[in-house]
Amino acid sequence: MPAGYLALVLHAHLPFVRHPEHRRHLEERWFYEALVECYLPLLDAFDRLERDGVPFGLTMSVTPPLASMMRDDLLRSRFAEHLTRLEELADQEMKRLWGDERFAPVATFYRDHFARMRAVWDRHHGDVLGGLVRHWDAGHLELLTCSATHCYLPGMLPAAEGIRPQLQLGVAGFERIVGRRPTGAWLAECAYHPSFDEEIARAGIRFTILDTHGVVHARPRPPFGVHAPICSPNGVAFFARDAESSKQVWSRDEGYPGDAFYRDFYRDIGFDLPEDQLRGEVAGDGSRLMTGLKYYRITGKGIEKEAYQPGIARDKAWQHAGDFVHNRARQVAALGGGGAMPVPPIVVAPYDAELYGHWWFEGPAFLESVFRRLPETNGEVEPITLRAYLDRHPLCVEATPSASSWGAGGYGEVWVGPEAGWTWRHVHHATRYAAWLVRRHRRAGGRVGEALDQAIRELLLLQSSDWPFIIKTGTSTRYAEARVRAHVHRLRHLGHLVETGTVEGNDGIWLDELRSRDNFLAAVGGEDLRAPFDS
Repeated sequence: MPAGYLALVLHAHLPFVRHPEHRRHLEERWFYEALVECYLPLLDAFDRLERDGVPFGLTMSVTPPLASMMRDDLLRSRFAEHLTRLEELADQEMKRLWGDERFAPVATFYRDHFARMRAVWDRHHGDVLGGLVRHWDAGHLELLTCSATHCYLPGMLPAAEGIRPQLQLGVAGFERIVGRRPTGAWLAECAYHPSFDEEIARAGIRFTILDTHGVVHARPRPPFGVHAPICSPNGVAFFARDAESSKQVWSRDEGYPGDAFYRDFYRDIGFDLPEDQLRGEVAGDGSRLMTGLKYYRITGKGIEKEAYQPGIARDKAWQHAGDFVHNRARQVAALGGGGAMPVPPIVVAPYDAELYGHWWFEGPAFLESVFRRLPETNGEVEPITLRAYLDRHPLCVEATPSASSWGAGGYGEVWVGPEAGWTWRHVHHATRYAAWLVRRHRRAGGRVGEALDQAIRELLLLQSSDWPFIIKTGTSTRYAEARVRAHVHRLRHLGHLVETGTVEGNDGIWLDELRSRDNFLAAVGGEDLRAPFDS
């Protein structure tokens, strides 16, 4: 038995963004960029580890909105076009920079990198989700679901009738899209409140993850801190984020991603080159976009940057992985020394998946290197999935976690603070109205039933935590505000059609167009979609 376990957890999520009415919609790029910069590189790393017989165990959430987009034929075809444009841009850049001692090697690197991502895409037949499921079936991954649309559940307490549908449809929707029933879930924003613990268990969720203070401040206080899970009175196991391992990656000042030799995220040729050299990679209004071709390394805090050197950066990832593994071995030895714990301690290190490859370009190489270097601990530290840990060590201390979240402040201010607080008024009113509508028209069929089911989908999309987060951070505020208004309007009009019992003429055309565009959980309908609204 190892001295301790390392449980790396990646949270993969994007808001549901699908605009068939626009050939190249700006916000759809979030999905395409995440595929080429994060999910494909990670899948490629998993494939190599399996090919080389390197043991690895990783827990990864794939939220229903992201899973739905990964399986959407329109978005997959548009991504293939996006990747083709990047390949052509990289080819053009390699020719433009021919003979440039500083940047020609970087341009060639990008040409080869995009070709490799194309090979991963083709190897898995454009089905990234299927590739992840294959590793799940092989025992390397444990995939988790989330609330149906990554809803910040404590924000729903004033309209608590919306919590059960989010949880139960998060499980049912994941199973319908992915083809496997999840046993664990990532609670959006690691947000928890004891009042909905019973609903978590009712949804069939066996385990989840909280930020450190959610477990440290549990009642009664857990005797083993964050290095063993606790079980709530309803039987849900809660793992907690380990602060030490998180700091080594997340810390702005001390974390590995800030190393001077890693690629600088913000300096992109989309802002450096004349528009006529970008092969159309600009927004429709002419504003500049990130292309993913970045030629500089972090260098330092000043504005002057040195040329990126991919080989040196990859060596750095290998070195940092060794340091990370060494520190985990030291950590578990201290935690379990002298039989201090009745079970081997588990170090849970959760991160946003998009950190690995998008924000930190070398992140997938670091992650792969961690698994390759763990054998250097001579079996003292073993990689493990959260479910596998519970299967091996099923007994845990009973305690009720504290209300908590991750993010600034640790108690949800990011999502319910003054900047985005106004959105919750609309969410709460819409939730109460939709719940009433379902209870009153539960047996509706035909076109009226289709309108009722679409009203539920619009409610779920409205409840996404992404809109208040975007409004708080000020990144794409107009889009987030527009989405809130659009889902409220659609829900209200769909409710009118259900209440009047008629869907005819232009209303019928509008309903068909809406069902085609907002096709989230399109495969779930009727009683399966409505049952969670039982009071």
